Amino acid sequence: MNTQPSPAPLAHAGMLLRTLIVGLSFPLVSALGDDLPLNLLTALRFFVALLATLPFLPRRTNTWQPVVQAYVLYWLMGACLAAFFATQFWVAQSISSVSMASLFVSAPLFTFVIASFFRLERINFRLLSLLVAGATGALLLVRVEASAGAFTVGAVESAYLLGCVALALHPVLSNWGLSKGWLSSDAATRSAWSLLTAAVLMTIVGLLQESPVELLRLSGSDLLILFYLGVFSSGLTFWLSQRAVPTLSPTEIMAYSYLVPLVSLLLLLASEPSRLSWHWLPGIALVLYCTCTLLTGNHGNRPVSKAELIQSSSSKLRN
Repeated sequence: MNTQPSPAPLAHAGMLLRTLIVGLSFPLVSALGDDLPLNLLTALRFFVALLATLPFLPRRTNTWQPVVQAYVLYWLMGACLAAFFATQFWVAQSISSVSMASLFVSAPLFTFVIASFFRLERINFRLLSLLVAGATGALLLVRVEASAGAFTVGAVESAYLLGCVALALHPVLSNWGLSKGWLSSDAATRSAWSLLTAAVLMTIVGLLQESPVELLRLSGSDLLILFYLGVFSSGLTFWLSQRAVPTLSPTEIMAYSYLVPLVSLLLLLASEPSRLSWHWLPGIALVLYCTCTLLTGNHGNRPVSKAELIQSSSSKLRN
């Protein structure tokens, strides 16, 4: 893995790949056994992802060892990942994969609000309206998928939305840490530290609430799903996101989340063609319009320059 900042076309291509991987992960999470220890399972997922990342760490130890201020930030970033993925495993037993994927697109709106607070995004009401419209389109997809009256957000959905808030904070903390010169300029290093702290946190929570013996109930298919989720849905997607941080704004990175429910929807319709109808069109149209507008930059907002972030980070790390 190249440690240099990714040019814009490669960053966008990487985020498209990330979207496909994340979209495929929701049905797989739902396929895991119902009686498994979810916290320990999440910890295992992070450890698998961490092992997949280790070979790509730079050989020079001064490149991947963080400065003192970065330790707190990495623990916060790990807590964000732990909160989201633990919640994802929990809600997967109660709501469908399309509903999870659709609620997931609330993350760009949360990211914009948080990034604006950190002054990483410029306040722009047109951009804000686009993010709200995209989230509305995704909720329309949830309502059609539910196909049983009006969609309501209950306790399970509310918990998942809180997890999405935690995930939305992750790229903001990464971007902010780079601007301070605290975090490594290497994407694999930032990914590895985030995964390590998340794995440790989830292990502590899991050991307090669950028995490791329960992991013996993992079937062969569960292990294959866990391997995919760890290596690809966690390890690779985190690296792709971190590689895009110096090039794209936090909101641009999370804007790709709008495409995630379309991936899950295509999988649903491929397995159940009878569910194909015009009722899906309003939500799909809103999601596609908002995504294209956001990613082509036609939203009247110029993100904070990333060149200064990279230069500041590299110079401070050399010192």
